[in-house]
Formats: sequence, structure tokens, C-alpha cells
Amino acid sequence: METMLIPRRFRGPPNSGNGGYVCGMLARHIAGAAEVTLRAPPPLETELSVVEVGAGLWELRQGTATIATGRAITLDMSRLERATYAEAVAAEKRTPIKPQEHLLPMCFVCGPDRAPGDGLRLFAGPLIRQDGSGAFAVPWTPDPSLAEADGLVAPEFVWSALDCPTGYVWLYDRETGGFNGLPILLGRLAVRIDGRPRPGERCVVTSGQNGGEGRRFIADAALFGEKENLLAVGRAVWIVVDRHVQLGKR
Repeated sequence: METMLIPRRFRGPPNSGNGGYVCGMLARHIAGAAEVTLRAPPPLETELSVVEVGAGLWELRQGTATIATGRAITLDMSRLERATYAEAVAAEKRTPIKPQEHLLPMCFVCGPDRAPGDGLRLFAGPLIRQDGSGAFAVPWTPDPSLAEADGLVAPEFVWSALDCPTGYVWLYDRETGGFNGLPILLGRLAVRIDGRPRPGERCVVTSGQNGGEGRRFIADAALFGEKENLLAVGRAVWIVVDRHVQLGKR
């Protein structure tokens, strides 16, 4: 039986793992595109079991409790939002969540209190588009600490980069251009990786809404490399929760 431990560096809420990172770690066991559903907050610095429960089906467990489930899927995206690096830099300046408003300021992916190189610091913002699509973008230059032995960024960090930008599109109040204050958590993430960037490569992550109902919101994302080549796509389901749930308090 394999095990997994989530270092504190890769937290989202104060005491649980960043959703994209955890999903990506479980997806390492699944060939091709994968979908991972988070069932409970993934605890930090705790030995978790990684169990194959069927062909292409995996579970992340803490004792007898299921933390996440993963399965192989086919992920085809009918529409991809695109942006140049310059457009992404400009969009980042329009990010709706100001540092003092951020609900999870130490999040590995989008926390403003994380130092450069320690966190990804992806502060997605709206693109200026005539079609009114509401697409977001953010630049990303992966840190050398994210590389695997092959010299490319490890796949779990590609998953991470496709996580929070999909949440940001649902945290945007179009009337005010600011933060709507919704406490949300990632519930599910599906990703297909066609290529991985190298550290130092000037990448762009784009995201856009793809429908929602009740407390569930869906968003799509894409990762492009320095030559505007498509590297990965993702589809996320976000869930509105009580603030104390978002913080991991009982």
C-alpha cells in the first residue's frame, strides 16, 4: 500500500491541503486525464493511504475515512479562453480580491501572504473582451522548486495552477469589479495534461465560468506555455460553504 503526506507548504485553508495540489498528487496514479473528487479536508503532515479500488479507480484515505476519490476520464474542451502574456499581466492588476480581503491568505496557489517562490501567487483577474465572456487570466512563471527530475514542472503543480483561477471567476462582482465575499472550496477537479512547462517559463492560465446551480459552480481553465502552446486544461466544481467550514473549524 502506498502512502501520501501533504507538507504544510502545500496548504489551502490553514489546516488542510490545497485542493488542486492534493488532486494532482492522487492523479499521479492515473494514466491520462483524471477527475478527482474531494470528500473531506485533506489533513496536513499526516500519513494518508493511497488505495487502488478498481481499474483506474483510486482513493485517498485517512484510516477508514475517504478523503478523495480519483478516476480516469476523457476531458475534451469545446472552448478555450486564450490570452497573451501581456494581457494576463494586465488582467492580474485587475484581480477582484485585494490582499486584505483574501479569505485564505496563506493558500499555496493564490495566497497573497505567501512569499514569491514559496507559493504560486496566482491572482487571476478579468480580461477586457468585447464579447463580455467574463474570462480571467493570470501570468505564471514556475519556480525552480517545482521541477521534477526530468527538469519540467511536476504534474501536481500543473493541477495546482488550474485550481484557484477557476474559483476567482466566481468570486467576481461584475457590477462593482470587486470581491463578492463568497466562501467557496474546491469540490472536484478534472485535468488533462498535454505538456508541462519548464521552470522560469512565462506561462498564462486562463479561466471562465461554465454554469452552476445552487451551491455548485463550474469553471474551466487552460494553461499555455511561452509560445502560447496549450499545455493543459481543467474543469473545476466549486462549492459554497459556511465560513467556518472553509477554515476547517468544526
